[in-house]
Amino acid sequence: MTQRDKAMNRLGREKSPYLLQHAHNPVDWFAWKEEAFEKAKRENLPLFLSVGYSTCHWCHVMERESFENPEIAELLNRYFVPVKVDREELPDLDRLYMEYVQSTTGRGGWPMSVWLTPDRKPFYGGTYFPPEDRYGLTGFKTILLSIAHLWQSDRKKIMEASETFFASLDSLSGPAPQVLPGADEAQRRCYEWLASTFDPHFGGFGSAPKFPRPVLLNFLFNHAYHTGEKRALEMALFTLKKMAEGGIHDHLAVIGEGGGGFARYSTDERWHLPHFEKMLYDNAQLALSYMEAFQCSGDSFYKTVAEDILNYLLCDMASLEGGFYSAEDADSLEDAGSSAKKEGAFYIWSADELQETLGDETLLEIFSFFYGVMPEGNVLNDPHREFRDRNILMQQATVEETGEQFGKTIAEVSVVLDESRRLLYRARLKRPRPFLDDKILTAWNALAISALAKGYRVLGSESCLAAAKKTVSFVLDKLYDRPGGILLRRYREGSAAIAAKAEDYAFLVQALIDLYEASFEPQYLQTALELAERQNTLFYDPVNGGFFSTASDDSTVPVRLKESYDGAEPSANSITALNLLRLGEMTGREEFTLKAEETFRAFGTTLAESPHVLPQMLVALNFARHTKSRIVFSGELHDPRMAQLRAVVDKRYLPGTVTMHASSEVKALQHFPESIEPGALHPQASLCIERTCQLPESDPQRFAEMVDRELL
Repeated sequence: MTQRDKAMNRLGREKSPYLLQHAHNPVDWFAWKEEAFEKAKRENLPLFLSVGYSTCHWCHVMERESFENPEIAELLNRYFVPVKVDREELPDLDRLYMEYVQSTTGRGGWPMSVWLTPDRKPFYGGTYFPPEDRYGLTGFKTILLSIAHLWQSDRKKIMEASETFFASLDSLSGPAPQVLPGADEAQRRCYEWLASTFDPHFGGFGSAPKFPRPVLLNFLFNHAYHTGEKRALEMALFTLKKMAEGGIHDHLAVIGEGGGGFARYSTDERWHLPHFEKMLYDNAQLALSYMEAFQCSGDSFYKTVAEDILNYLLCDMASLEGGFYSAEDADSLEDAGSSAKKEGAFYIWSADELQETLGDETLLEIFSFFYGVMPEGNVLNDPHREFRDRNILMQQATVEETGEQFGKTIAEVSVVLDESRRLLYRARLKRPRPFLDDKILTAWNALAISALAKGYRVLGSESCLAAAKKTVSFVLDKLYDRPGGILLRRYREGSAAIAAKAEDYAFLVQALIDLYEASFEPQYLQTALELAERQNTLFYDPVNGGFFSTASDDSTVPVRLKESYDGAEPSANSITALNLLRLGEMTGREEFTLKAEETFRAFGTTLAESPHVLPQMLVALNFARHTKSRIVFSGELHDPRMAQLRAVVDKRYLPGTVTMHASSEVKALQHFPESIEPGALHPQASLCIERTCQLPESDPQRFAEMVDRELL
C-alpha cells in the first residue's frame, strides 16, 4: 500500500507541506487549533506536541520509525491528543517550547517532542526518540507508556512541574530594563569572543558542525568600519572565502538557468560535508554578506559568489506569482527507480559519473584537480559510509595553480571549468530533484527582497530590482490587508493564513526601506512607516521596552516571549531597532528613535554579559551611537549623471548612512526643521551629517572625495 492509498487524517486539510507529509500517518493528528485543546480538556488527556519542518532529516526518520508504526500510533491516539506543528509557520510557538526542552534537557533540535497539560503547559520533552529502547536511549514507546501511567497515577505531580516552568517563563517574557553598557565595550567583548573562537585554518567560529550564521559576519564588517580593526574584516572575508570553496556551496551554477547557493550547514570543520538542505533565509542573508564583502574588499571573487546565490534564488526558488519558496530537502532518490531517499543524492558524484558526463579527458583532469575529485571518493570523515565512492565538490586549488599544473592560461582554465560545470549541471537536472517546500513566508521573502535590492545597488542588476519589486507586490497583494491592517505569515496554493509574527513585520519593514533606497519610489517608504507603526501597536512592550514575538491579540500562544538571540536568522528585536533608527533618521520622527533606545535597554543585561548572542543588535547600537548621515539625491532619477552619483554611495560600505531622493511625497513624510527641496534641474547629491547639510554636489568625483573624507 502506498502513502496515497492510506486513509488521510485531519492534517490533510492543512496547507503546510510538513503537516501534509504526515497526513497519511495512522496517528490521529491535530493541527495547533482549538479543537485539539478542547478535546484534551473534555477528555482530560495530555497533549503530545511534535514540532518539525519539511526538510528536517531526523523528522523524516522519526515519522518512518514511529508515526507510521500502527502500535505506536495506537498508543498516541488512546492516551494523548497528538498535535503536529510546522515550526516555520509558528516560530514563536516553537521558541516557547524549545526554551522548555533546552532548559530541562540541556539540548534542543528537531523533531521536538513535548508533552503538555490540557492548558498547554509542558511537563516532559526531548527531541528525536527511537521507537524502541536502543543504544542507551529510552524508546518512544516506553516513554509514551510511562507518561500515560504517570498521568493516571500522579497527575498532581505533573501539574506542579508544569506550573513551575511557566512561572519562570513569565519572568523571561518581560525582564526589567537595564542600564546599557557602553557601545564600545559591548562591541569589544563581542569581537574578542569571535576572535577567540575563530578557526584560522578553515574560517568560521568554533568547531564542527559549522553554520554560516551571517549575523556574525554582519557584525564583523560593521565593527571593522567603526573601529578600523583589520582583523575583524579579515576574519569575515576569510570565512566567506572558505565557505565558498567548500562543499557547503553548490558549485554547479549556470547563470540564467539555476543551481548554486549554499546548503544549511557543514558537519565538518572544513565546510566540505554539508547537510544538503537549502534554505531561503540562509541564501538571502549570505547574498548580502558576499555583496558587503565585495564592497569592503573590492575583490570580484565575492561579487561572483553573490551573483551565484542570487541566480539560485531567481531560477530555483522563485514562484511564477512572484514569491519565493521556503526550502529544498537534503534527501532525494538516487535515480527514478529508487524507492528510498538518500542524503545528498542530487549533489554527489562518482568518478565514473563525472567521466561519463564530461567525456573529454582534459575536462575531467582539470575539473578533478580543481575540485579534489578522487576515484575512491573524497569524503574523509564518513563513519557510516554514506558517501562511499562519491565526491562532494570542493575547490582544492586556485585557477592559477590549476593553470600551472596543466600548462594553461587562467583564461583557458576558466573556460574549461565553466564548460564542465555547465555539462554537469545539465546532467544533474535528469536526477530526481529534492523535495521543494513551496510555502511562501512573509519574513523569508522579505530577506530575499533585501538581498535583491542590494543586488541592484551593488551589482547593478536590473533583473534583481525587477524581482524585488515583483516580490513586494506579491507580498502586499496576497499577505497584507491594508484596510484592515492585517499582515499574514504564510501563503500556499492561493491561500494566505496565520497571523504575522514580529519577525514578519521586522523583516518586511527592513525590506521596504532597502527597496526604497534602491528604487527611490516613495510608496515603499510610506508602507514601511505604516507597517512599523502597526508593529509598534501589536508587539511593543510599553512597560519594559522591546518587542514580543507574538502579537497582543494572538491567544494561541500561552506566553509571549521576546526573542533575544541572533541565530540563523536575526531576531526581530535586533532588526526592528535598526529599522526604527533608519526611519527616524529619514523622517526626523523622534518616537521611532526612542522606541529603539528602549529596545536596547530591554536587552541591556544580555548586551553587557553576553553581547555575542546579539551581534545584529550591536550593529543597530552602533548606528545609534556613532555619527549618522543622510545622503539626499535630487533631480531626474533616470538621468545618467544620477547613476554616476548614486554609484559613489552604492559601491561603498556605509552602514551609518541612509539614502533618500528629494521628492514631494517624501518631503511630506519628514519632520525635519530643515529639508532638501525637490525639483533640482540637474542631478545632485547632498551629504547631511547629524542634521547639518553640506552644499549639493553634482560632480561625481568631487562627491566621492567628500564621501571618503567625511564617512570613511
